[in-house]
Amino acid sequence: LCMHVQVLTRFLGSSTPLVYWFPAYLLHNQEPLLRSLETVPWKPRVGDSLPGQMVHRNSIMGLLYNWKTCSLVTRCILGYFLSYWLLGLLLHCNFLPWT
Repeated sequence: LCMHVQVLTRFLGSSTPLVYWFPAYLLHNQEPLLRSLETVPWKPRVGDSLPGQMVHRNSIMGLLYNWKTCSLVTRCILGYFLSYWLLGLLLHCNFLPWT
């Protein structure tokens, strides 16, 4: 039974783009830091970035560096994916079952 549940979750996680499309949709629509960099991601427009904010080519790194100014939805999405990555890394390296 455990093997089947693990295989099923692997198939769903790797073959279903909806798991990644929905958070991307939420980030795109509700995060002002991403909306200000839509046209040219590596050059901020004049007056778009607040003082003290770092602007990066990689949007995710930009969100992580500007964690305090992100919206609650963005913090929840980034927190979920970062904790999933870290937990998976720790469990897999210790030969524990992780999907």
